[in-house]
Amino acid sequence: MAKNRVARLNSLLKEVISEVIREDVDNPHVNQFVSVTQVEITSDLHHAKVYISVIGNQKVKEETIEALQSAAGFIAVHSSKKVVMRYFPNLTFKLDTSVDKHARIDAVLGKIREEQKSRKN
Repeated sequence: MAKNRVARLNSLLKEVISEVIREDVDNPHVNQFVSVTQVEITSDLHHAKVYISVIGNQKVKEETIEALQSAAGFIAVHSSKKVVMRYFPNLTFKLDTSVDKHARIDAVLGKIREEQKSRKN
């Protein structure tokens, strides 16, 4: 039961936080190509890690994460107005690098396929 609740809260917080970042956060350091990929709330519901995917170079990614972390209180306040919880969790923003890892894996697999084709000829 508790795992289902945490999973539902993760999903709900992902949607709400994404909406708040998109509509309410007005910071020039927050890249417009930002998406919330995952939210992991602790079992006591007091802390949440928010994984962010950012399109851009490493500097843009770091600036966006820093700007979101500095606006964490603002984001939490606006999100808490949309989600009724006894305690709204403290938000910590982390860069989600899984997209970059998938791109590297795809590139390596593409090279392997090309090499296999060239060996068959």
